[in-house]
Amino acid sequence: MAKNKFHEGSGPSQRQLRVGETIRRALAQVLQRGEVHDDDLGRISITVSEVRCSPDLKVATAYVMPLGGFHAQEALEALRRNRSELRRAVNKSLALKFSPELRFQLDETFDRMDDTRRMFSEERVRRDIEADEDDDAAD
Repeated sequence: MAKNKFHEGSGPSQRQLRVGETIRRALAQVLQRGEVHDDDLGRISITVSEVRCSPDLKVATAYVMPLGGFHAQEALEALRRNRSELRRAVNKSLALKFSPELRFQLDETFDRMDDTRRMFSEERVRRDIEADEDDDAAD
């Protein structure tokens, strides 16, 4: 197989990114419209923040978080329980040769952002940042 001369490195290819975004939109619409008949999914508003696809596009991992972060484990279990029905519903709006297997993970980026903000607000860190800015201004 020929090497892709436009894609080097270990990051996702342009096709993986494009397919992942298409799956994310389709999955979000399916969840919003309540196409899956599960009471647990119907009463929890779920945000699909990102979908990452494997290089062969046969596995798609969706990073999800319920609104407000409440009942996260319950939402994750409901999504996993209904993954075959979600896969069929998402596949209707995709034009792929194979329907990817859906996997679900909790999105922890919001927690990491809060931790980062908290770290930057600490006195010793602010002091270091201000010292670096003063050094840059002097140069």
